[in-house]
Amino acid sequence: MNTAEFRKELLKIMPGYNWTVHKTSNPERLTATGIQSSGFNRLSTLQVTREERVGSRWYSVRSAPHGTKSPWAAEIGNVTLARALRDLQTHYQRKAANFRALAERLEIGRAEAQSI
Repeated sequence: MNTAEFRKELLKIMPGYNWTVHKTSNPERLTATGIQSSGFNRLSTLQVTREERVGSRWYSVRSAPHGTKSPWAAEIGNVTLARALRDLQTHYQRKAANFRALAERLEIGRAEAQSI
């Protein structure tokens, strides 16, 4: 796969990001960074790496929140780009549910303490 095909694949599945495909000396490993922004504010950064492995391919995706120097929040890999992105989204949704449950427990704990 060349960089043009890689960019086309990225734009097809994630059109809401502005993609930059990075130059590489290894044609078996392609990397691209996608950015979502609002004005001068960076909202999200997504990095996709596509590697050719013995007869198969592997996609690694990772993302970071706002800002250019934010650390990567999570990294997930899978055999297709769509699956890797879905797995990353599912990971974040599970984390959000866990944090929502913890926040609710704290709220309930505060309410019970106030009623005593």
